[in-house]
Amino acid sequence: MTRLSPLNADLHCHSVVSDGTLSPEVLAERAHANGVHLWALTDHDELGGQARALAAARALGMDYLSGVEISVTWMGQTIHIVGLGIDAAHVGILEGLRRTREGRSNRAKLMAEQLLKVGISGAYEGALHFAGNHDLISRTHFARFLVEQGVCRDTEHVFKNYLIEDKPGFVPHLWASLDDAVAWIKAAGGVAVIAHPGRYSLNDLQMDELFKHFKEIGGLGIEVITGSHSPDQYQTYGKIAQHYGFMASRGSDFHDPDESHIDLGRLPHLPDHLTPIWSALQV
Repeated sequence: MTRLSPLNADLHCHSVVSDGTLSPEVLAERAHANGVHLWALTDHDELGGQARALAAARALGMDYLSGVEISVTWMGQTIHIVGLGIDAAHVGILEGLRRTREGRSNRAKLMAEQLLKVGISGAYEGALHFAGNHDLISRTHFARFLVEQGVCRDTEHVFKNYLIEDKPGFVPHLWASLDDAVAWIKAAGGVAVIAHPGRYSLNDLQMDELFKHFKEIGGLGIEVITGSHSPDQYQTYGKIAQHYGFMASRGSDFHDPDESHIDLGRLPHLPDHLTPIWSALQV
């Protein structure tokens, strides 16, 4: 691309194909209406919406990058790696994502059993109702069920009282390894980015190890401007990107008009002194 920062790029959002509530086509229209120039749909562990998103973006005159958000287990915790500019038909990444998705159904049934123990019945079937893709049933779908049932006032309240460690409904899951996720992305011709690093409950030494190892295996960027970060964290992770030599990415992590903190394309621009991740990609 010839345009760099301050490009209105939104490179992290979710459709009904994973745990969002809007179709790829409606997301494309919303991004375009909000002035997005470069867009990526990054559904969790799934590439099933990519052809629709690409067609919708092209019809609206937006540049598009095929994307995905891969669930990874690192030091016993779940972190997310965004892949951008990938070949959505690449056999290697498709097979890797298929393996990553395995076990979600069994995990969901165990989550429902945990919720039943505290008097909440019908959670599995209720969560499935919100899952456009039953293979990708997730905590977010359970959270929407709990809101619908009046157990919690909103999904933010859910994730403080349920579905997290030491709270009802929490069931851990072993996802892909960091090395495998980055290898799949690179093999598919894409670049790997650590999603919303400010969300992880890792200490400074663990984060340092994550950043160093990610860099060693070919990771290129971290999200600096994201709907999951506070304005103070924009500055913090901008400095971290410079310190480790990472490119910077920008994405709303938009899921739903009522649930998401920031709308598509409504984020602050990346600071001029950071190198945007899209400078490493061809559209």
